[in-house]
Amino acid sequence: MDALKPPCLWRNRERGKKDRDLCGRKNSEPGSPGSLEALRDAAPSQDNGPCLGYRKPNQPYRWLSYKQVSDRAEYLGSCLLHKGYKPSSDQFVGIFAQNRPEWIISELACYTYSMVAVPLYDTLGPEAIVHIVNKADIAMVICDTPQKASVLIGNVEKGFTPSLKVVILMDPFEDDLKQRGEKNGIEILSLYDAENLGKEHFRKPVPPSPEDVSVICFTSGTTGDPKGAMITHQNIVSNAAAFLKCMEAVVYSCGARIGFFQGDIRLLADDMKTLKPTLFPTVPRLLNRIYDKVQNEAKTPLKKFLLKLAVSSKFKELQKGIIRRDSFWDKLIFAKIQDSLGGRVRVIVTGAAPISSPVMTFFRAAMGCQVYEAYGQTECTGGCTFTLPGDWTSGHVGVPLACNYVKLEDVADMNYFSANNEGEICIKGTNVFKGYLKDPEKTQEALDSDGWLHTGDIGRWLPNGTLKIIDRKKNIFKLAQGEYIAPEKIENIYSRSKAVLQIFVHGESLRSSLVGVVVPDTDVLPSFAAKLGVKGSFEELCQNQVVREAILEDLQKIGKESGLKTFEQVKAIFLHPEPFSIENGLLTPTLKAKRGELSKYFRTQIDSLYEHIQD
Repeated sequence: MDALKPPCLWRNRERGKKDRDLCGRKNSEPGSPGSLEALRDAAPSQDNGPCLGYRKPNQPYRWLSYKQVSDRAEYLGSCLLHKGYKPSSDQFVGIFAQNRPEWIISELACYTYSMVAVPLYDTLGPEAIVHIVNKADIAMVICDTPQKASVLIGNVEKGFTPSLKVVILMDPFEDDLKQRGEKNGIEILSLYDAENLGKEHFRKPVPPSPEDVSVICFTSGTTGDPKGAMITHQNIVSNAAAFLKCMEAVVYSCGARIGFFQGDIRLLADDMKTLKPTLFPTVPRLLNRIYDKVQNEAKTPLKKFLLKLAVSSKFKELQKGIIRRDSFWDKLIFAKIQDSLGGRVRVIVTGAAPISSPVMTFFRAAMGCQVYEAYGQTECTGGCTFTLPGDWTSGHVGVPLACNYVKLEDVADMNYFSANNEGEICIKGTNVFKGYLKDPEKTQEALDSDGWLHTGDIGRWLPNGTLKIIDRKKNIFKLAQGEYIAPEKIENIYSRSKAVLQIFVHGESLRSSLVGVVVPDTDVLPSFAAKLGVKGSFEELCQNQVVREAILEDLQKIGKESGLKTFEQVKAIFLHPEPFSIENGLLTPTLKAKRGELSKYFRTQIDSLYEHIQD
């Protein structure tokens, strides 16, 4: 669901207009096309209010109205038809851009005429772009910058993507780019000209059916080529309706306005303060950074005591159902944190990765608003479980959404059995995808004969009916003595160490022990090392043996306290100064570790670690 793609910031309508309940609206009923209809329903009832917002540096947000968005989508869609596309769900249009209003307009243009949007991400790497264009046989791509258009033209020049014929550009471009495109049989067209062309050759909308594919999301995966998950309009509508059944959030059909960041993640804080959103979709990585910064700023014993007391006091109110941000503690401690996110946030939704209980409890207390956690994956249209309103407990991902069933299936190799309320999480419902594009083998691996989606995650039902993610099935491996290892479980435990920003746990079938690569936290490592009597630059501290051994000792202590068996503990670690990231190819776009790439990248260090331990 696009609403959950950070950094896309949500803001409600002007105060004084009554919020509308989405749960009973047309777009949650079977047979509705989906977000396109939600958008059109909203425009007249919201007095054609602001819909999509954008800004330039040091300027206020500028807004496109609901009618402007709808009209532009129809004009662009008419242009696509004029250029040879058909109003059919076998017509694929690539969108190669950051989150911005034109992305949504391009997506809605496809939906308006029953075509399929195929997002392209440069974070997947250059090979993945070629793979997706060829796999989906894409003839037209809508992109944001001339640089990305140049990449697309270059692929055609090299003979990599012969199907590509048209590139529509959101940003201005020079004539030489157009000439280069023409030399390679590619028409380069500005989005402005495309919309005008569509307006001149306007075609009546041809809305899709619920079972038609709306978007093909190529999941990055941690190994192999990306797989194209085919998501239908029914998938999107059922998933959105199920979310809205859990909470009354302001979205398109309620007349919400959606503000996009400037395109530079470093300016996100300024965008937040300017937009002052009421709904903030985010990921644990960002919340963890804010949490760590607050904890590190409480340097004196008095400040630490007051912070702990403030969280405790606010949390006791939460347990009584009191959610506010006008208490003594808000004014004394939490006002600065609230202001950093704009000062008006009413709902925070976190997903894409696990979030720790202390961080969740802190934000619920500090922000004085509802903080929800969602769990799911692309193949179930984003979400399958969600925190219930009023549930102040943490350490779980909520209950199943109304659009799907969730069951746990035995994983005997890992000693997980449904009889013990543990097993692989399987999902079935109207939000489950149709399969992977042109990949029946992978589809069969994900979907069984009864339509259950096998997630590869291991879950446990808690006594209160919520689901807890406890392990990962797909990444298990055996050590030399035959013991199964689930590295992600170990990494989640070790991540509790204050000195650790990121960690990669590695093992091999011919070895009897584990080793690890640790990226220390730049804010914590200097003080951690100072207590050991060690000083130096961050890089020097990473190379220091005393520091390395102290962090290893801390990891093993945390592991023992958390119940890790001896063979699950790392025996040696390497400290690496540069974080794993999407840019250096070590994380997927959803911030999951690319285990194969990490193993290759640190092959020399891993071999050296094994040489120095008695294995």
